[in-house]
Amino acid sequence: MIIFKTIRWKNFLSTGDNFIEVTLDENPSTLIVGPNGSGKSTLLDALSFALFGKPHRDIKKPQLINSINNRDCEVEVEFSIGVTEYVVRRCIKPNVFEIYQNGTLLNQESHSRDYQKVLEQNILKLNHKSFHQIVVLGSSSFVPFMQLPGHHRREVIEDLLDINVFTKMNGVLKERISQLREKLGHASHELELTQEKIRMQQKHIGDLKNIDAEQHQKNQEKIQTLQDQIQQLMRSNDELASFVQSHQQNARKDLNKAEDLKHTAHTYKIQIDSNIAAVVKDSKFYDDHDSCPKCLQPIQLEFKQKKTHECKTKAKELMEGQGKLIKEVEKINDQFTAAMKIIEECNRRNVQTQHNNSTISNFEKQIVALNRDMLLKQNEDISSAEKELTAMQEALAGLNGLRSTFYEEGTYNQVIAEMLKDTGIKTKVIRQYLPVMNKLINQYLQVLDFFVSFNLNESFEETIRSRHRDEFTYASFSEGEKQRIDLALLFTWRHIARMKNSVSTNLLVLDETFDSSMDSEGVDNLIKILATLEDNTNVFIISHKTDALDGKFKGRIEFSKENSFSSMKQK
Repeated sequence: MIIFKTIRWKNFLSTGDNFIEVTLDENPSTLIVGPNGSGKSTLLDALSFALFGKPHRDIKKPQLINSINNRDCEVEVEFSIGVTEYVVRRCIKPNVFEIYQNGTLLNQESHSRDYQKVLEQNILKLNHKSFHQIVVLGSSSFVPFMQLPGHHRREVIEDLLDINVFTKMNGVLKERISQLREKLGHASHELELTQEKIRMQQKHIGDLKNIDAEQHQKNQEKIQTLQDQIQQLMRSNDELASFVQSHQQNARKDLNKAEDLKHTAHTYKIQIDSNIAAVVKDSKFYDDHDSCPKCLQPIQLEFKQKKTHECKTKAKELMEGQGKLIKEVEKINDQFTAAMKIIEECNRRNVQTQHNNSTISNFEKQIVALNRDMLLKQNEDISSAEKELTAMQEALAGLNGLRSTFYEEGTYNQVIAEMLKDTGIKTKVIRQYLPVMNKLINQYLQVLDFFVSFNLNESFEETIRSRHRDEFTYASFSEGEKQRIDLALLFTWRHIARMKNSVSTNLLVLDETFDSSMDSEGVDNLIKILATLEDNTNVFIISHKTDALDGKFKGRIEFSKENSFSSMKQK
């Protein structure tokens, strides 16, 4: 229950720079009187402005500040809920909005709208409309329950029955459904992308396998070509080795033999040349000398001729031997040249064999490299692609699971949404309380001497029957009768609020209710109802009927105007 204790204000409407303070929980009933324009209804405007940031009457915010001082407008209300004490302070020029809880200022980091939501939803737990249906009945800008649109009537009842939590839950649910829809859309989009990636990856793997098969075939063909070339080179090496094996040894023997023969022939040549030189010398001696140079004896002609003949015969033999030797040397040279050619051919074939072996080694390395490349290509490219495909498939499974979770959550949300609709849980609660409401309304109408059967349905549309069972609507009645209905509804709402302990409060303000179209009998009946209210109810009656109402209430506050500023006297 909200216990309002004090309201104070200055530079607010016609109030000057000195605070006017009203104690709200002192007397069970207080009469507020004063001439028109003296500031009686300012109490309501100040209370409404402090709690909701807007006045009770249709006054714009800039008009709330005192037009003479035009600064330092301040309103402050003190109230308690349970053991917690609150102070709400609002100012204009400068603008201030503060909420104190047990003397500690609540966090003001949020926007003023959010700060106001904290006050209405978390502390007061009622909004501006509900406050004026429970606390205030006025004749100025007050809009009675029966003149409210259908959805505003529902808001008031939901506040009374403390079922607006379902409305808040519905708002939260709508936000959650919206977020879930976004998550589901994002998950579906990611799912489609992943499926497309998987299709592309599968095609990529197929292409890799096809490329790998083609490359494998090409590599196999290259390997076969290289192997064929190796076989050809090895056959060539066999032929080369066979030739060298069969010719090289004999050729070296022939070469050695030819070298020996050449050496021998050379020796023979030297000897023949030496013998020829000696024969020539001897022949020339006998040709040039007739006597011995040493003994000076004459050389016989016959002896000389004989020696000359012997020299010529021997020279002829040596010359023939020399010719034979030259021919033999030529033959030996031919044998030497032939052997050298065979050896050179063997050497060339050995070099060719080495070249072939080098080529074979190179071809074998190429074959090893091709085999390794084929294995690595398959292991690296296809294996890597298949790992990526597996990761994508796992991600797809996760997304499918996530989407299923979202669908399941969406199904639950739909069920909850049906329950939180106006036709769901709230309607069931309202159905339980409607008979109690209608009973209380009719009881208060009877106390106010208005004998009709008043009934509200689930849509809060009224059905009113007279004693003759004629059907009426709220608009069918006179202003005085309407006011009786409004009072019956006001007291009913307060009774229901107290039953539910939802928006129950000690404060009730009747603004010129006694001054309107209600007759004297209705006034008396209303006073009787006020007398039956709970002990902790504090009623404030704003009225011009000073004479008629004096002495009927415990307290009295009188407003007057002095030098264009409102002042107050409290008794």
